[in-house]
Amino acid sequence: MATYEYGVLPYYADDFLVYLESISGKSQNTVGEYFYDLLMFFRFMKVRNGSASHDTDFNDINVSDYGIDKLAEIRLSDLYAFLNYMNSERKDKPATRARKVACLRSFFKYIWGKAKLIPENPAAELESPKLTKRLPRYLELDESIALLEAIDGDQKERDYCMITLFLNCGMRLSELVGINLSDIRADTLRVLGKGSKERTIYLNDACLDALRRYIAVRPDYEEASGAKPLFLSKRKKRISPKTVQYTVKKYLRAAALDTTKYSTHKLRHTAATLMYTMGDVDIRSLQEILGHESVATTEIYTHVNNARLKDAVNKNPLAGYKKQSDDLSV
Repeated sequence: MATYEYGVLPYYADDFLVYLESISGKSQNTVGEYFYDLLMFFRFMKVRNGSASHDTDFNDINVSDYGIDKLAEIRLSDLYAFLNYMNSERKDKPATRARKVACLRSFFKYIWGKAKLIPENPAAELESPKLTKRLPRYLELDESIALLEAIDGDQKERDYCMITLFLNCGMRLSELVGINLSDIRADTLRVLGKGSKERTIYLNDACLDALRRYIAVRPDYEEASGAKPLFLSKRKKRISPKTVQYTVKKYLRAAALDTTKYSTHKLRHTAATLMYTMGDVDIRSLQEILGHESVATTEIYTHVNNARLKDAVNKNPLAGYKKQSDDLSV
């Protein structure tokens, strides 16, 4: 997870990141990633315009003194040169470069439109690299059951509950880690999603049973704020994302599933795919369950598996028709 260090970037870039978090509601992770993107961009620009010493290592270039006069000189060609550098020298993947495009667009829009520090916006026509659309990886139903059956050990109630929520509710890792006991009300669960947006998830019988079994053995612990985290580590503290990831990987391995293909986030894909392909959940409902801001994001789950494709062909009214004549010559 990227981290944000105040004072490393020019003051106006710090102001932009504060704006993102406080006004735009971007997550800390997104702000941290944008911090890194801007740090790379300003370092590149100091090399490009000759204001960085040739003796200084790229990763040691100070950018806090990048003046507004130099900022106003940046053109669209500089932005494409930066993206080319990140591709050829830093080996950024298209998705990573697409994030940098989003960062630069947002940054210069703020600097030009809100802060009014530059006369024109060089990123107004900046295009994003074309991304290859890939179908999300997910566990089949029998693999999901095998994963649940593999759970054992002294933390089995906790681990079974976590994985059950992943597979049934499609929640994000950060959402699961952030659950407090007070978020559970009857058959609903309140989670805090991206951009600090709350949503309500309805719990099915499997989730309610797993929660009941785990809460019955959950150690008593309360944070200084008064919050009672649902999932606790062995040290009786709020469980960390790394611990959850390690736990999921351990049981994937125990279920003889490929840990290079599947991960904690793939369980979210699994829940979405199973609900759509086998549960007949419509796309709008799936969008609400997953907490997607745009239905376009949810549409990656509208793929169908091979069994449904075969079934669709077999349901063709002509599927049973066979030529009656013995003469099959062409």
